[in-house]
Amino acid sequence: MNTIQELKDRRDQLTLEVESIQGDLAPFEEALESPEVIQQGRQRAVQDEINDHKRRIDSRNLEISTLNQKIDRLETLANRESLAAGYLSDMANWKADEMELNEKRTSIETRLQQVRQSAHEDMAKARQAETDAATAYAQAVAWGDVEGEKAANAEAQKAAKNLMAAVEHHRRQQLLITALEQELVTIDQHITEAQKEHAKIEKGAAHLANTVLEEKWNEAAKALLETGGKLWAARDLINRDPVALMKLDIPEQGERFGSWTWHELADRSRQHSLLDLLAA
Repeated sequence: MNTIQELKDRRDQLTLEVESIQGDLAPFEEALESPEVIQQGRQRAVQDEINDHKRRIDSRNLEISTLNQKIDRLETLANRESLAAGYLSDMANWKADEMELNEKRTSIETRLQQVRQSAHEDMAKARQAETDAATAYAQAVAWGDVEGEKAANAEAQKAAKNLMAAVEHHRRQQLLITALEQELVTIDQHITEAQKEHAKIEKGAAHLANTVLEEKWNEAAKALLETGGKLWAARDLINRDPVALMKLDIPEQGERFGSWTWHELADRSRQHSLLDLLAA
């Protein structure tokens, strides 16, 4: 198997070839529209050159894309421990941020409910006090109670002042309520962002796990093929047909989409002597 550096060297070589071919292509594209080429009837030949250059470019770009996938996969496998540690750390950090934000949200929501209730109760009390003072004044007038009328009038004036103060306090409370509501909106946005980041990191971690497990699958399959090849060789030595082994079909995971079949076992069996089989 090619090393990562060998693959990178091949990619660099192909990249240079693409740049060179693109440089060679430009004159043909310019010539295609030139009066001289048109007059000489060489448009078809020039177009063929253009098509040939583009095919060569496409072929190399396709190989570069394939190499990029192989390099990414090999680098992922080589760095899987540090990548996994990074994912775990990042997920823990974002989860901790989300928990902290939820705690803040709960605290602000509790405070908001308290302010709303207090604002409602304070206004209700002030209005009720004014109503009670007016009722007492009316009763004093009705009964001709001069002293009671004076006292009720004083209470009514006091209640009116208290109501005005309550209205101003209520206005300030409404400003506080609006600010707390806006803070909740901001915190909810941060919570959503934390959840999205956590989900994105989880997806990256899942892709890493998938790549690592694909490689482990392939390694386990190759170990099974090695044993299967020896078993095939042993059955050949005792003139016993390996019929059951012919059902073998193990899908290869990762960048390839083939399968390992009994042909692989038959090929491997030829590599083993009786001494190899006894040492197995």
